[in-house]
Amino acid sequence: MVVAVGGSYLLISVLLWWNAWSHGASTHTLCGCGDPALFLWFFQWPATAVAHLHNPLYSTALFHPGGVNLLSQTSVLGLSFPLVPVTWIWGPVASLNVASTLSPALSAGAAYFLIRRYVRWSPAAYLGGLLYGFSPFVLASLEFAHLMTAAVMLLPLIVAALDEILVRQRHAAWKVGLILAALLFWQFFLSSEMLAVLVLLVVIGIAFLIVLALVGGSAERHRLRTLVPHAFVGLSVGVGAGVVLLAYPVWFALDGPAHLSGLIWPNIEALGGFDGASFVSSGLIRGSNVYAVLGGYSGKQLPSAGYLGWGLIGVLAAGWLVWFRDRRLWFFGLILAVCVVFSLGERRGELQPAHLLAHLPLLDNVIEQRFMIFGFLAAAAMLAVILDHSHAELPSALALHGTGARVVGFGAATGVGALALVPMAITFFPALPFSMQKVALPRWYTTAAPKLSPGKVLLSYPAPFSGIQVAMAWQAVDAMSYSQAGGGGPQGVASRAGSARPGFETLSMLAFGVGEPQPTGTRPELASVRHALSVWRVSTVVIAPQPHLGFLVQGHDPTYAAAFMTATLGRLPRINAGAWVWDDVNRSFATGPARVPAGGLDACVVKDEKVVPSTRATLRVARCVLAGSHAKGSSGTGAAS
Repeated sequence: MVVAVGGSYLLISVLLWWNAWSHGASTHTLCGCGDPALFLWFFQWPATAVAHLHNPLYSTALFHPGGVNLLSQTSVLGLSFPLVPVTWIWGPVASLNVASTLSPALSAGAAYFLIRRYVRWSPAAYLGGLLYGFSPFVLASLEFAHLMTAAVMLLPLIVAALDEILVRQRHAAWKVGLILAALLFWQFFLSSEMLAVLVLLVVIGIAFLIVLALVGGSAERHRLRTLVPHAFVGLSVGVGAGVVLLAYPVWFALDGPAHLSGLIWPNIEALGGFDGASFVSSGLIRGSNVYAVLGGYSGKQLPSAGYLGWGLIGVLAAGWLVWFRDRRLWFFGLILAVCVVFSLGERRGELQPAHLLAHLPLLDNVIEQRFMIFGFLAAAAMLAVILDHSHAELPSALALHGTGARVVGFGAATGVGALALVPMAITFFPALPFSMQKVALPRWYTTAAPKLSPGKVLLSYPAPFSGIQVAMAWQAVDAMSYSQAGGGGPQGVASRAGSARPGFETLSMLAFGVGEPQPTGTRPELASVRHALSVWRVSTVVIAPQPHLGFLVQGHDPTYAAAFMTATLGRLPRINAGAWVWDDVNRSFATGPARVPAGGLDACVVKDEKVVPSTRATLRVARCVLAGSHAKGSSGTGAAS
C-alpha cells in the first residue's frame, strides 16, 4: 500500500515536471533567470564548497568581497546538501528539477503518514495527502522555484511527532523527543521562516488542546493530568536537543559573517498577504504582476496560492456541522481558521494579526501568506476525517451490510471527495504541466569563463542585483569558476550596498530600465559606478548579449550598457566570444572616465538597435563615446577581435 501511494504521488509530480524531464532535465527548467536563477546558485554552491573544502554556509563567490551568508537567505540547504552528488554529476539544473519533482510527492506522502493516524479508511488519508502535497500553495511555490515553501514534507512529520508526545504516548518520550529535535534541525535548513510559523501555531494548538480538556469534564481533566509527565519529558528532550543542535546555525544566521540585520526583505509589505477573494477566486492575486515580470516563469500563471474554492469550503463546513462532536474537526478547524486570518495582509484602517506580527522580533520577517501551508495541512486532515465518516456511517444509517455497504460507503466518500477537490483541479489544470526553458549561457560564459585564472571578480550585465538575476545562473552552471559583484535575493537591495549604493542604483537602472530614466553618462553617474567597481574589487566587466532571448536574460539594452561602460572606464573593450569585455578594470582607475559628448549616450547608440558585439560595431559606438574625452589613454586601446 505504501509503495502504491508513494508511487502515485511521484507519478503526479513527474507529470507536473514533464516538460523538464522530456526535454533534458540537466538543461531545461523553469528558467535560467528570475528566482530559478537564484536557486540554481544555491544548489551549486554546496557542491562547490564540499568539493573544495570551503564553508558551505558562507561564500564570497557572490556579493564579493563581503560575501553572502546562506543561512540569512532562503537557501534550502536541507535540499541542496542531499543532492550534492546529483549536482556534481549532472549540474545544478538537474538538482533543481529533482528537488522540484520530489518535493510535492514527499510532502503528500508525509501528510498521508500523518493523516493515517486519524482515519481508518486509507483512501481518505490518500486524498488528504494529495490535497496537501499538491495544494495551490505548493504549486504556486513551484511555479517560481520557491522550494523553501514547496518542500514542506517535514511539517506533517513534526506534527506527527508532537501528536505522539502530547496525545498518543505509545513510544518512549525521549526517543520521540530526539526524533522531533532532528526534524526541527532539518526544517531550519529548509526554511527557518516556516519553522517560526510552526512554533507559533504549535503554541496555539497546545493551548487549544488544554482548553478542550479543561471544558470536557472530569474524565478529560484526569486524562490531561496523566498525559502531562510524558509530554513534559518528550517536549523537554525535543526542545532541549533542538536548541543544542540549532545553537550554532541560529547564531550564524543572526550574527555570522555577512548576516542580514532588520527586515530580511525590506519590501516585505509589498509582498503582502491574501485578501478574502484569494481563497475563492480563480483569478490572480493582488501583486502577482510583480512575480509575472520578475519571477522567471514564462508559462500561464497559476491562481492564488491560498485558493480553497467553494467546493472544499462547502465540504469542510458541512462536515463540521454533521459531525460537530468530533474533536478532530474542532481542532483542525481552529488551526485552519487561524491560518486563514493570519495569512491576510494588512489593510488600511483594519487591525489584522499581520500587524501584530510586524512588531515581534524574528516574526516580523514572516510573509503572511506562509501561514496557509499549515492551513492546507489542517484542511487536508479535516477532509480526510469527513471522508472517513462518510465511508463508514452512511451504510450504517441505511442499515446496509456486506457488498452493498462497501459500495455505498465508497461511492458516498468518493462523491464528497470529488465535490471538494475536482473544482480545484479544474481551476489549476489549464496552467499545467509547468512550462520549461533551456538554461542558455552566452558563448563567453561557456568558453572563456571556465578558463579564467583564479580570483577573478566579474560584474556581469545585466547586474544580478537589478531584479534580473540571470547572471547567477550563468555562474552556477559554470561551477563557480569566478566570483561575482553583487547578487540577487534579499541582500541584493540598494539599502545594503553601503558606500557603493549610488553606483548600485545606476547599474540597476542600466540593466532593468523599466519605469526609470536610463543613466545618461553624467559625471556623477560615471564616478559612482567607478567607486562601486572599486569597492567590489571588480577585475572584469562582461556584457554578453543574447538578442534572441527576452528581457529577463538580455537586460534593457546591452548596446547602450556597452556605451555606458566605455564611458565609465574611459577605454575600449575587447571582443571575446561574442561579448564586450573589459579586463584589468583597476587599470582604468588611473585615469578618469570619458567625457560623454553633448547629446549624451543617445547620440552614440541608436535606440532599439540590436548590435551583436563585433569589432566594427564596438569601434563605432566606443569612438563616438570617447570622441570628446581627453582622458589619458582613452584612445590608446584598440578593440581586439
